[in-house]
Amino acid sequence: MQFIRSCYHHPVITLFILLFYQPARAVSTDLKPVHLRTEYKTNPVVDAAKPRLSWELTSATRGQLQTAYQIMVASSPALLAANKADFWNSAKQAGSATHQIEYAGKPLPARAVCFWKVRSWDKTGQPGAWSAPARWEMGLLDKADWKAEWIGNDLTALGKGKTYHLPPAPFFRKETNLKGPIKRARLYVTSLGLYEFQINGKRVGNDHFVPGWTDYNKRVYYQTYEVTSHLKAGKNALGAIVAEGWYAGYLGYALLIGNPVVKSFYGDVPLLKAQLEVEYGTGERETIATDQTWKTTHGPILEADILNGETYNANLEFEKWSETGYVDTKWKNSTVYPDKPERKLEVYPGNQIQVFQELKPKTVTLKSGGRYLFDLGQNFAGVVRLHVKGHKGDTIRLKFGEMLFPNGEIMTENLRKARATDTYILKGAKDGETWTPKFTYHGFQYVEATGFKTAPGLDAITGIVLSSATPLAGSFETDNPLINKLYQNIVWTQRSNYFDIPTDCPQRDERLAWTGDAQAYVKSATFNNDIAAFFTKWLVDLNDAQRADHAYPLYAPAPNVRKTDTYSPGWSESGIVCPYIIYKTYGDTRVIRKFWPNMVAYLAFMQAKSKGEFVYKERSFEDISPKGGYGDWLSVGKKTPPDLLASLYYGYTASLMAEMARAIDKPDEAVYYEGVFDQIKQAFLKQYTDETGKFKTNQAAYGDGEGYVIEGKSGFDGHTQTAYANAIYMHMLTPEHTQKAGNWLMDLIKENDHKLATGFLGLKPLLPALSSTGNSQEAYRLLLSTEYPSWGFEVVNGANTIWERWNSYIKGKGFENNSGMNSFNHYAFGSVNEWLFGNAAGIKVGEAGYKTVTIRPEIASEGINSVKATYHSINGMIESGWKKSGSNLTVQITIPVNTSATVFIPTTQPATVLESAKSLKTNPAILVNEFKDGYLQLEIGSGKYQFTSQN
Repeated sequence: MQFIRSCYHHPVITLFILLFYQPARAVSTDLKPVHLRTEYKTNPVVDAAKPRLSWELTSATRGQLQTAYQIMVASSPALLAANKADFWNSAKQAGSATHQIEYAGKPLPARAVCFWKVRSWDKTGQPGAWSAPARWEMGLLDKADWKAEWIGNDLTALGKGKTYHLPPAPFFRKETNLKGPIKRARLYVTSLGLYEFQINGKRVGNDHFVPGWTDYNKRVYYQTYEVTSHLKAGKNALGAIVAEGWYAGYLGYALLIGNPVVKSFYGDVPLLKAQLEVEYGTGERETIATDQTWKTTHGPILEADILNGETYNANLEFEKWSETGYVDTKWKNSTVYPDKPERKLEVYPGNQIQVFQELKPKTVTLKSGGRYLFDLGQNFAGVVRLHVKGHKGDTIRLKFGEMLFPNGEIMTENLRKARATDTYILKGAKDGETWTPKFTYHGFQYVEATGFKTAPGLDAITGIVLSSATPLAGSFETDNPLINKLYQNIVWTQRSNYFDIPTDCPQRDERLAWTGDAQAYVKSATFNNDIAAFFTKWLVDLNDAQRADHAYPLYAPAPNVRKTDTYSPGWSESGIVCPYIIYKTYGDTRVIRKFWPNMVAYLAFMQAKSKGEFVYKERSFEDISPKGGYGDWLSVGKKTPPDLLASLYYGYTASLMAEMARAIDKPDEAVYYEGVFDQIKQAFLKQYTDETGKFKTNQAAYGDGEGYVIEGKSGFDGHTQTAYANAIYMHMLTPEHTQKAGNWLMDLIKENDHKLATGFLGLKPLLPALSSTGNSQEAYRLLLSTEYPSWGFEVVNGANTIWERWNSYIKGKGFENNSGMNSFNHYAFGSVNEWLFGNAAGIKVGEAGYKTVTIRPEIASEGINSVKATYHSINGMIESGWKKSGSNLTVQITIPVNTSATVFIPTTQPATVLESAKSLKTNPAILVNEFKDGYLQLEIGSGKYQFTSQN
């Protein structure tokens, strides 16, 4: 990573501070904190003893900085407004930090509501205005805070069918009498399975698929809802529906491969745990908790499974079942189930799944046999809302698919054993009826419906897009429609697969968080959305799943979907790569400290695996399945040896460990891992390069490739695009060797008719490696290609998401491997997004948390004449855009307050570079460094800038 100088060391700004810094003088400033967050969220419930606080700063002044801050935390808005910080007053703290600041006040009890505000001092030492107030709330901090018991209703015996054993979903209810007036009420609720909670007939919250997927034997998360407005003095009714979900339902491809266990990986019976805590105006408190007195039965949800769909019989509905006065004499008492003492119960730390948007069908087409095909125009993850009018007992069946065969029929073979079928049985309501499934989701663009007695209109089906509610962070746009479509495909694919966990695909019998996909794509993901909270949750899942031998698994959460699923080099490194990216992107050192012992243990495992030689020779991983691991999955042509790739990843993760060790003040461990990194580099070059430095391997060691992941038996070769791209990207070579590797990489691409040949692990570093070795135009050529294999090939063949295979579908020909492994919503090849933002737009992080940033756009010689990217970093909005017009180039840049940037303006004539039509020499906000390699290097602080140059 290039060293970036801080604005604090900017000579222009330093002089400005010395001249104008007058602490005693009350000079006003427009510096103001905004976007206050606790643990990455706005006004959340947390259970961290020392929650971390963050804010951003606004100011119209260029080069503006924070030199100090003050935080106040109070137990009420009134006290906060009066500056009576009874929880914490940080007093004035010198420094520039605006995020990851730990609360350091009084110990906070469970249920405490904390109101806070912050102000900052600017670069002249003047205090700005206080921020608007924000708050956070402490959850239940100890199991003793829970009065609720786990309750359930074992309906396993009612499951039908041998292949899909799907019992009905249990309903629960409880009536209670509340005093008045009610001051405040909180619902704390979770389940083993999935739940929906209702109070007095109304659904609580906007979250879906709660409480989320975890290793339920180790921990389960709960949600907290403010429900004061749901309640009234007198009688109130509480109700819940629970489904099997990830806890007891079907998971992954277990059914497909004939695993001994195909469902109920964690337990057989879905359970509910909830308590309503009411505080009255008198100060008295009351708790209503789940116990054996809650009544339970089953009803209209005949079956509900994430992979297989939901069946609903409207004739079995209980009218007003979650309202007061409902007669539940035919319902039975719930069964209380024991808790596991070792199971943790914690606040959900991630982004809940919510409705992102609704999609109206583009067309509805009558097919043979009374079938109707709805085209929603976009492949996505979610469900549909059905609106239908018919007779009692009429049955509507909905099948879901991502693509159509060339003859216009829906293709569902790629779903494999996922039945993915929803069924609705009408009650015959005079005005029609509307239904949306609650406990399943699908990956689809097309819906095939049967059972309509009259031709349905477009309003019969509405697509409901579901996704983890990760805040929007970035945008990317060019003047080239192909690239704009590619970017939108990347965005839709991430939206579809960031679904509580980072799944590989949303449609078939898999939907697992594969670690290889996750680590290859994580940096790309940060540019599109704020994934800090999302990964805060998933990294717990990943470390909960760390194996007894300390290897990270192939996917997490990691039930035994297949007993041979163990670990894989290049995939298991997700346990180090992902925490590093979260640290680097958000300045998060807590994530490093939390998982440091796990990461150290994994590196020790890998070191032992190398038998002290610091390299993995051929066949080092033939003991795992598949042999060598998954390697450069779905590459084209000659295969990169898995042991060569493993060696590169070993070195790469050692270097990341060294950097992270320094970030958490472990200098001795940093030196140790730097030494390991050096030893790995030397051992790697000795094992896998010839006398010229070209990469090689002992091909004979792999025989005919039996047992390895080699499609087409094309054999292994060290001299591959993937090998060089990774070695360059991971800084595993000397500067001289790096350039040689770049030249060989170019040669391989030219020999391949200017086409890429990489798979999941080779794709991410390919374009960055080309750019860093002076071959940006070849990177653009690959980006703009529409020939197989390429991103453009997918786009011209109709893709609106990223495909798992480069040739998943070819217009006029059809599908490749459609009944096997052929997802049309798979983000791994979307990892080019890292290059789009980092190279085409030129936005690269410097100091962790974007405290410093580099802006170095790479200008396409043809095919693209303008690029504009925005990225909302944890420090604020960053913008980088460029536009060519003849020999003129315009570069627009926005740097957030409290951030400094090193900017590289492309030019062949540095004297022609202007900012806002003015000479750089007359601009005190800009420091000119040097002209080198076609770029004029500048140092700037915050503000908006428009540079022009002649080329």
